[in-house]
Amino acid sequence: MKYIVDYGAMRLLGAFTHADSVFRHGSRVIVRTPRGQEVGTVRCEATPEALETLDSEYVEGQILRSMTKTDEMEYRKQRNLEQVKLERCRKIVQDMGISMKLVRVERLFGGERLLIYYTADGRVDFRELVKVLAAEFHIRIEMRQINVREGMKLLPVLGDCGREVCCGCFLRETPVVTIKMAKQQKVTLDPSKISGHCGRLKCCLRYEYDDYTEKRKAKKSEKPPEG
Repeated sequence: MKYIVDYGAMRLLGAFTHADSVFRHGSRVIVRTPRGQEVGTVRCEATPEALETLDSEYVEGQILRSMTKTDEMEYRKQRNLEQVKLERCRKIVQDMGISMKLVRVERLFGGERLLIYYTADGRVDFRELVKVLAAEFHIRIEMRQINVREGMKLLPVLGDCGREVCCGCFLRETPVVTIKMAKQQKVTLDPSKISGHCGRLKCCLRYEYDDYTEKRKAKKSEKPPEG
């Protein structure tokens, strides 16, 4: 059987096979990706229709097993250590005077590498930093530059609605949002009201924009009453 599984801190999607077991939506599993062993969550069976919704460059791999209690304990332990590593990385970056903001440190479940997610204005030469971090943690280091919207995926942040921010729970791609969308929906243009934690316009301004646009077009096309 083949399943679509999301994995990693950025909730990447891929198609993973398992010869014997049948998995349900939400099953926690250990998968082998091109990066190594990782924790994943089964989303659905990889039907042709489901595969069409994935990015054309989606990865394929194997489901090694369902997560055991031992796996869960190890995973929680690793997550706790990630925060310690993040603080250490931030100190090293500060000492080296590198202009970047570290967002998250992710250690692959199998210990193959340590991924460091950061934001920065423009490109950053981090070659010396990688050498220092590799010597510090004795693991392969992989730097990943992300934008501020993507950074919200990696943080436990609540929106003004009281729920987890959309990009942190279900959005796979960050939508294009413009001030025109706010004007079309006649919402306040106060930046403090329509901006999210990332400092950009809220993703939810995009959700009903198409409906407003269609209704506006329909209203314009209506013929005025005779007489």
